[in-house]
Amino acid sequence: MTDSPRPRDPRTALVDRWRDTLLAARSGAPGPDPLPYAENLLARWDEPQRRYHTTAHLTAVLDRIDTLAGYAADVHAVRLAAWFHDAVYRPDRTENEERSAALAERALPEAGVGEAVTAEVARLVRLTVTHDPAEGDGNGEVLCDADLAVLAGSPQEYAAYAAQVREEYGFVPDEAFRAGRAAVLRQLLALPRLFRTPHGAEEWEARARHNLATELELLGSSSGPQ
Repeated sequence: MTDSPRPRDPRTALVDRWRDTLLAARSGAPGPDPLPYAENLLARWDEPQRRYHTTAHLTAVLDRIDTLAGYAADVHAVRLAAWFHDAVYRPDRTENEERSAALAERALPEAGVGEAVTAEVARLVRLTVTHDPAEGDGNGEVLCDADLAVLAGSPQEYAAYAAQVREEYGFVPDEAFRAGRAAVLRQLLALPRLFRTPHGAEEWEARARHNLATELELLGSSSGPQ
């Protein structure tokens, strides 16, 4: 009887995924060792101010991109965008997506990625400000659906996600947080569709809207008498 293989360390698995994606995005062009770039990005995703926007979120988004890969025109660009989309994250700042896109624009050419793919990655990162890709934007639809799929978790998973978001904004007083969070939830619920891929629309839309509406109701009920 042989021993079953030991599961890979999650960090090692992420480094392997980064290497495979970067090499594929280079399309055979030469470039430097992918490892230092992975280490730099993972150090960013491990910063102490993060509770939700962690390597667990990165892994989940990459997993969902794997599920949705068939809808993307350039899945390698989408995967790179996932790595960069929250690479710069400070909950007290509003320009995180722009700074993350700028980081991609600096790092990817140095890492051997061509101009067109770099521009597409930066565009996709900036798209996560609104999660509202244009009709027919397959790459944008896949990234945005993968990023928002957390909204369609089980009640327990969604509650854990919401609690982590609150922890990241622990410096914000309760009343101000409830008002700001409620505005975000209403903005999401006002979108004609949360998910644009056929898989997302079928598998995630109804559950996500239920979770959002439930959280919005709970925020209202916890605000006390008006």
